[in-house]
Amino acid sequence: MNKYVIGLDFGTDSCRALVVDATTGTEIATSVQYYRRWKEGRYCEPTKNRYRQHPLDYLEALEGAVKEALQKSPAGTADAVVGLSLDTTGSTPVLLDRSGTPLALTPELADNPNAMFILWKDHTAIDEAMHINRLSKAGPIDYTMYEGGTYSPEWAWAKAAHVLNNDAAIRAAAYSWTEHCDWMSAVLTGNTRPENIVRSRCAAGHKAMWHQSWGGLPSEEFLATVSVHLKGFRSRLYTNTFTSDTRAGFLSQEWAERLGLTTNVAIGVGALDCHFGAVGAGITEGAFVSIIGTSTCDIMVASTNGPNDILIPGICGQVDGSVIPGMHGFEAGQSAFGDVYAWFRRLLEFPLSMLDNETLRTTIADRIIPELTTAAEKIPAGESALLATDWLNGRRSPDANPLLTGSISGLTLGTSAPHIFRALVEATAFGARAIIERFREHGTKIHEVLAVGGVAQKSPFVMQTLADVLEMPVNVSAAEQSCALGAAMFAAVVAGICPDIQHAQQAMGQGFSHEYSPTPSRSHTYRILYQKYLKSV
Repeated sequence: MNKYVIGLDFGTDSCRALVVDATTGTEIATSVQYYRRWKEGRYCEPTKNRYRQHPLDYLEALEGAVKEALQKSPAGTADAVVGLSLDTTGSTPVLLDRSGTPLALTPELADNPNAMFILWKDHTAIDEAMHINRLSKAGPIDYTMYEGGTYSPEWAWAKAAHVLNNDAAIRAAAYSWTEHCDWMSAVLTGNTRPENIVRSRCAAGHKAMWHQSWGGLPSEEFLATVSVHLKGFRSRLYTNTFTSDTRAGFLSQEWAERLGLTTNVAIGVGALDCHFGAVGAGITEGAFVSIIGTSTCDIMVASTNGPNDILIPGICGQVDGSVIPGMHGFEAGQSAFGDVYAWFRRLLEFPLSMLDNETLRTTIADRIIPELTTAAEKIPAGESALLATDWLNGRRSPDANPLLTGSISGLTLGTSAPHIFRALVEATAFGARAIIERFREHGTKIHEVLAVGGVAQKSPFVMQTLADVLEMPVNVSAAEQSCALGAAMFAAVVAGICPDIQHAQQAMGQGFSHEYSPTPSRSHTYRILYQKYLKSV
């Protein structure tokens, strides 16, 4: 009898459910459900860098995606599902009451953005992050040392401190907090009390300054100094964390009925989306995996002994077991990648807002990036004097700095839209090279680049530019949903079908769909332009 697993991927805009035959790796069915409130733009203020998501969006998308995927599957599939694991964006925390209910699910705070999940790209906590960094450098323990040396406003403690500092209603109701990935596993198993939630090693180590050497989370004294309103939170959180090959529990009766599954479904400990995406892409030691979407998240793994124990400054953390249990997981990334191109498209779309014909408006808007790409591909590298930087949403790594802004220099009256678009594509590739060079500067060997995500699969121009700038081949994962596939692989492990994640990768991996090799002449040109990019820092 076939055994099936489900991988869930909660992205920025939607939830994806993937049903996989765990013994063959065959994808049976998939479904994507978009977050309704998020799609309407509710609870967000982009001009203030505020991005919030309502927990009902996650619950509704979860139920819709799983049920639709099962409806697309052969009869009897639901009864043969034995495992489910999930990933989410991160750091995307939410404040909880004593029962573990997100505050936005309480009647009094249902429409308060501070009571909702604070999306990874929210940058409202810059002041709090800077305060955490100052305190860490001045104290007896630098709690940021395994976070790349700089704590980001995108991460949990800064965000929790920010909403507590600025909202009396939240302060009165908040008892604890949780990451999105931990809450989803808790909901599915019915184990939502804050003290009992099974916490992800991946999320805790990379986003909450958790480390075994100082007994888990930062000390009570440190957190109370970050914000007086964090006093007492540490005792209501966690000391132990778990890798994603750990079973968090089994599907509760309530959710078994809602999803049409049985209570025999093992639920895995969740993780952050890009870490599972790297697993789904087939990450091994020496492979640099870039999950490319609105932003990028770059992942590497290394054995837990030898020179790889050296701390790498300026990245987003290194955590034992955060990607592959038994290996160090390293994370870096760019705060904007696809978002850079989307920004330029929005600029060019402005005149279309004057059109009353919505169909015509949409048809023209959808052609902007394809037409820009066609024209930009024809422009020789280095032909114009344009040089752009990719920091339109600050810089995540190397060396996080949310205050940096993007730029375009060298504009003339002869500059065209395709020239600007090509410069923006080159800028995102330069940002990727800066990250790779930081790893190499500290002894990390990188022998291949694996690309995952929508941009990697849909834009040969961007991928070829990336290969030319990196001066390395770029292999694109064949899996359309690498994050969900990585989640399905871990589901196979927690269900006992595969003994470990390496065996799951071998059994369920899909290989690569494209390889982009660098063009020597363009690489030579980009080597010179990259040095100019570095001087813009």
